[in-house]
This record gives sequence, C-alpha cells and structure tokens, in this order.
Amino acid sequence: MMSRAFAARCADARRLAVCLVAGSTLSAAITPAAFAEMIGPADTNPANVESGAYSIEPSHTQVLFSVSHMGFSTYYGQLSKVSGSMNLDAKAPSRSSFEIHVPVNSISTTSSTLNTELKSNAWLDAKANPEMVFKSTTILPTGNGYADITGNLTLHGVTRPIVLKAKLVGAGINPLDKKYTVGFDLNGTIMRSHFGITTYVPLIGDAVTVTIAGVFEKQG
Repeated sequence: MMSRAFAARCADARRLAVCLVAGSTLSAAITPAAFAEMIGPADTNPANVESGAYSIEPSHTQVLFSVSHMGFSTYYGQLSKVSGSMNLDAKAPSRSSFEIHVPVNSISTTSSTLNTELKSNAWLDAKANPEMVFKSTTILPTGNGYADITGNLTLHGVTRPIVLKAKLVGAGINPLDKKYTVGFDLNGTIMRSHFGITTYVPLIGDAVTVTIAGVFEKQG
C-alpha cells in the first residue's frame, strides 16, 4: 500500500506519467524529497544543453504522418523502431549534424489491411526500399531553441532536399535509466509524388505532413 504522501505527489498532473510507472514498484518508504529529486523536470533552456555525440532512443522516438483522405478527413499513421545519431554543438548549433533511419516495414495505421497495402510496390515498396533516411546538411538556428534543418530525405528510392522545423523539448538526466537525454520535435511537409509515390493522387492527398518526436541519449 503506497503512503498518502506518495499518493499526493502523484496527484500533481505534471508528475502523473512517472507516478504511474513508479507507483507499482517504489515502496511506501520513499521520501517525498527523494522522489522529487528523482523526477526533476527537464531543462528547456537551450544554453544548458550538453554538447556531444548522441544516439536515438528508439522506444520513445516516433515518426508520425498525416495525409488528406479523399477530402473527408485527415488520416494519421506512424513508424517506429527508429535508429540514428546526432552530433550536437550546443554553443554553435549550426555545426551540429543529425541523421535518422526509419524502417518502412514498421508503418502502422488503424487498418491492418492498409498497413499491408502501404508496404506494397504500389506505395512504399518496402521490399525494395526498406529504409526511409534523413541526413541533415545545414542547421540554421532561429532563436530560443528553434532551428530550420535542411537535409536530404531518401524515400522510395528517391533522394530530395527537405526542410524540417526543429524545436527543443527538453534535456536532462532521465530518472529511470540515469542517462543524459535531449528531446526535439521536428516538423515538415513533403509531396509524395516527388518521391515517385503517386497512387491515388489527388484523391488521397499528395502533401504529407511529417512529425518526428526524437529522443536522443548522450554517449560516453
């Protein structure tokens, strides 16, 4: 049985997600002070982010996409099992670099039939082109934790330049695995026809919005 003090800490909405995990494993003997120290909030000040080599943490990194579905709705899906790396120069962000590798077979929507169709050669052709890859070429800081990242996207066997809008979400020590972690949201729009994916255009939208919720762990 967890103590009332521990339950009270969990009532704080900002800490709810951690409490749901911690509540089942932490004993009632933990003090509120120790718990508060363990789950200190991530730092959103870009000046405090640590420079260094980072690798993507795949369990919490997501690639989300949306597209117009016949003009009736916006249809959403996601890809997972992401890998990649980042070399971050926090003092001179323009010197940083970033790349991400996304297995096409990980695509997931609310329809298992559609999942199979999207992997076929009529769409993404996952057998011939198993990865979607983005590699940065230029990073332009735009202030207060934001940047425009220009890079080359390889999709469906075609490589073209795109721009992603990046936002620092937060950085700090992950209280669960004790690793220094930094998170970014990256957003952009691509025209799928530019990558040779033309099935049902324009009935199914050509413009595809992409959001990368990227979580990176510092190495070494």
